[in-house]
Amino acid sequence: MPLRNEQRQHIETLTRLSEGQPADLGGCREVIRRSWERCVGEYRLDPGRPRPVRVLTQQALKEHREPVDELLHVARAGVDQLFTQIAPLGYVLLLTDRQGITVDFRGQREQETALRQAGLYLGADWDERYAGTCAVGTCVHDGQAITCHQSEHFDATHISLTCTAAPITDPQGQVIAVLDISALQSSSAQESQNFGLPLVTLYARMIEDAYFLHRYRHCLMLRFDTAREFVHLNGRGLIAIEEDGSVIAANGAGRALIDAHLRRWPPWSPGWQPSITQLFDGEMGELLGIPAASDDGIRAFRARANDTTCFITLIEPRGRRLPPSAATPSPTPVPALDRLASDDPAMHRVLKLARRLRNEQVGVLITGETGTGKEVLARALHDSGTRAKGPFVAVNCAAIPESLIESELFGYLPGAFTGGRSKGMRGLIQQADGGTLFLDEIGDMPLTLQTRLLRVLAEREVMPLGAEKAVRVDIRVITATHRDMSELIARGGFREDLYYRLNGAQLKLPALRERADKHYVIRSVYRALLTDRGREVRLRADAMSALLAHAWPGNIRQLKNALAFALATAEGDEITLHDLPEECQGHLGAAPRVIEAGPKTGEPNEGEALHALLRENSWNVSLVARRLGVSRPTIYRRMRRHGLVPPNWREAGSNPEP
Repeated sequence: MPLRNEQRQHIETLTRLSEGQPADLGGCREVIRRSWERCVGEYRLDPGRPRPVRVLTQQALKEHREPVDELLHVARAGVDQLFTQIAPLGYVLLLTDRQGITVDFRGQREQETALRQAGLYLGADWDERYAGTCAVGTCVHDGQAITCHQSEHFDATHISLTCTAAPITDPQGQVIAVLDISALQSSSAQESQNFGLPLVTLYARMIEDAYFLHRYRHCLMLRFDTAREFVHLNGRGLIAIEEDGSVIAANGAGRALIDAHLRRWPPWSPGWQPSITQLFDGEMGELLGIPAASDDGIRAFRARANDTTCFITLIEPRGRRLPPSAATPSPTPVPALDRLASDDPAMHRVLKLARRLRNEQVGVLITGETGTGKEVLARALHDSGTRAKGPFVAVNCAAIPESLIESELFGYLPGAFTGGRSKGMRGLIQQADGGTLFLDEIGDMPLTLQTRLLRVLAEREVMPLGAEKAVRVDIRVITATHRDMSELIARGGFREDLYYRLNGAQLKLPALRERADKHYVIRSVYRALLTDRGREVRLRADAMSALLAHAWPGNIRQLKNALAFALATAEGDEITLHDLPEECQGHLGAAPRVIEAGPKTGEPNEGEALHALLRENSWNVSLVARRLGVSRPTIYRRMRRHGLVPPNWREAGSNPEP
């Protein structure tokens, strides 16, 4: 068969490359250029002598299929599913072994002759050493997914083909098979194949994971992902383990986590692998107890290698259940502390330490951003300990004027200073006698008072202003700050000796945006608000999605304010996205706006347009807000700006609500 013009040009380019002459490779990709160089340098392939398609005999094909028979069985469902997606686009599907031999194939019967001639057929050899640069062969060599489009093929007889291939690896990371989709004809633009690489890579990983699950079906397995919603359906990581936590094998994502761990903590000896409790910050009993730990059988743990939160489920061996004793018994319930979090790893560590500290006299310093719930944790420590029946006295050191903080804390006798109460006053330290004194924003305490507080902690007595004799006090002191205390001490703003007296143990609260249990926090705060108001209002899914997506710079305090705002302004029995404050709506609130006849809001005659829209919708503010894709409070603000008042409010003498 005579060569076409583009085939002759292709052969000429590769011939010049093989002879060491300057060759115009144009925009040739690096991965393709390296393969071409292997073909002419290592494999000694002659670009001027295109090779005929090589298809194995039935006996030879059988010998190649037998070693991968188990994989073929597991892969069948994925292969069929992928083919149903690509067949209408004119593509065929090949599954090859590690030598590039096609051991499974899906194609259209009416194209059988043309496909066989092109080598897109069962038993065809796509090894790079024989076929030259091609998606399958180059994928086998590099171990990476690749698209080889038309003239990127080495052999001139293949330059009408477009092929995309992805490797399927075994638990040791070695390529055991290649999944490929190919077409006889396609657009000359390589961009036309952009859909193929992610699609084939996805199915290759699905087949790889199905093979892993099948191969280790008699072992304990952990499946994990960084998104809770995907763990059961398509969790990326799989690790097979022994009951003592030893790692047996892992899939690609699991191996990546192990590799990251070994880069951070290099092994002492070759071949050493970390145990599962070294990979994840948790005890073996906690991992084995996952099925009973939550309704969805998922629990969050911190990956030590990169400090990210992973959601994990336990897959128990087929045919046998773990004995109940395998899981660590749940700790004794401490309701005041337990209700502060669900399964966030950082909060889990905080509360685990808090349980140990609740009955101790050691000073506790709670740190974290503003609004993370430092006072709530301090009160929970008090309520769950032996001092629960005593007073809990909270003092915000940043809120009391410096001129008053000394008298407020230490108290004073009658006549101690002008303007004081005639009978004097017991200071807050004395009021906390027998209980807990919580000093919030301790970093803002004046230096002069830091010295006096240090004496109180050391001597367990307080000297009121104007007194000549100290008063004994029995208090536990818990402090909190959002400031960097080390930096504050370094510049002389806080006494180092007082810091170490207060910081007997430190509890660091994570920011809300970092917590894995945001859904639980939102629900808890919302239920508390509903209880206070004595009403039942549903939080709709679109509102919850926006709340989960928000960054919450003000943390739980900001969340509480946002939900309180929504409850105060919502109409009806549900809170929607547009009932939330605008800053909480984010990109989810950017709904397409309805094109209204006449001027739009935001233009110079916005008031007239808004007035007309309100009248058209019988002054239903919620409906107008939805039509414009904004929140109800935004409509109320615009109404106030333009002096628009609903008829029923005019009669009552009211103004639009904020």
